[in-house]
Amino acid sequence: MSWYRDLSKPQRRTFAVCFAGWALDALDFQIYPLIIPVLIAEWHIGKEQAGLIGTGTLLMSALGGWLAGQVADRIGRVRTLQLTILWFSLFTALSGLTQNIEQLFVTRSLMGLGFGGEWTAGAVLISEVVAAKYRGRAVGIVQSAWSIGWGVAVLSATLLLQYLPAEWGWRALFVLGMLPGGLLFFIRRNVEEPEIYRAKADKKVRPLAIFRGAVLRTTIPAALMMTGMQGGYHAIATWLPTYLKTSLGLSIFGSGQYLAVVIVGSFLGYISGAFVTDLLGRKTHIMIWSLACLATVLGYTHLRIDNDLMLWLGLPLGFFANGIFASSGSYLAELFPTAIRGAGQGFSYNFGRGVGALIPWLIGRLSESLGLGGAIGLFAAGSYALVFLAVAFLPETKGRELA
Repeated sequence: MSWYRDLSKPQRRTFAVCFAGWALDALDFQIYPLIIPVLIAEWHIGKEQAGLIGTGTLLMSALGGWLAGQVADRIGRVRTLQLTILWFSLFTALSGLTQNIEQLFVTRSLMGLGFGGEWTAGAVLISEVVAAKYRGRAVGIVQSAWSIGWGVAVLSATLLLQYLPAEWGWRALFVLGMLPGGLLFFIRRNVEEPEIYRAKADKKVRPLAIFRGAVLRTTIPAALMMTGMQGGYHAIATWLPTYLKTSLGLSIFGSGQYLAVVIVGSFLGYISGAFVTDLLGRKTHIMIWSLACLATVLGYTHLRIDNDLMLWLGLPLGFFANGIFASSGSYLAELFPTAIRGAGQGFSYNFGRGVGALIPWLIGRLSESLGLGGAIGLFAAGSYALVFLAVAFLPETKGRELA
């Protein structure tokens, strides 16, 4: 942790805020996949309808992330971060008051706007604050906060769904979405805009510049790379709890055990990836992790083995499927110049999220013919193959100064 000791006090505050914001983002997002089995039973809906809500959330988060990137280039990274946190926490809480599937679709979709925007603002902010030699590990460790928020969501779901009536337990989980609101007061008092943004000579925002000239040759493969990462991840994250419960016949407590192993693996994958991306480079990290993701997902969904061994396969699954994102924030920030960094990073990451948003719905639709495990494996494998191909068209940016 010598790199952390080298940070100034304002830099440490920024790191803490971005870490906490991403953890709370994960908490609010991961609630829904955990309650899909409850909603199917309570509201008598099918897997396709349940998957459509996940898709709606992701599509809106893609739009929110792109818009937030442009807003961050115009009004600043910190102010945009505050707005997005307030937005997604409000609509997560309102999801707990819904009375039917249509209302839940609306609130979760609106929540997605802020959910997508928070990552864009936070990733640009921490990337611009930390020096080049530490950027990969700092941004990667911020990404590891996702596993913390995911773990809190699983623990909360295990407790609330076990000790509260089913019709109240899932609503109580959504009320937890108000927790991020408290972070706003700390941000307002302790976090400033990065110096590189304040010193920007040209304040005019040109969001369409990412689709012109030489920049377009960066935007296209970057967006395809993130499409593969997002598609593979959401194939697993949205449907894995339901797969474990319905296909393997696990109880809620049993599913919690499996998810705990995956979450521990994801945390270790983020941390390892954070240091590997500074040591070996962004491209090398992504290529290694994408091939490993391909192997572990196929094994997890297709091998015919007993439950005890399946439990431990969750460790490499979480390690690689989540750890591949460790370099995404720093890599995208280094690919685009300061004046359009928010727009470029926001579009690339969230284009991937928007296309990846179709995966939960498609899996729900095709699970009737392929089986849930087969559908998850098919889309995840195709996604990680796309990551490997797309990153080959991008330059290595290790050590690049953002100025």
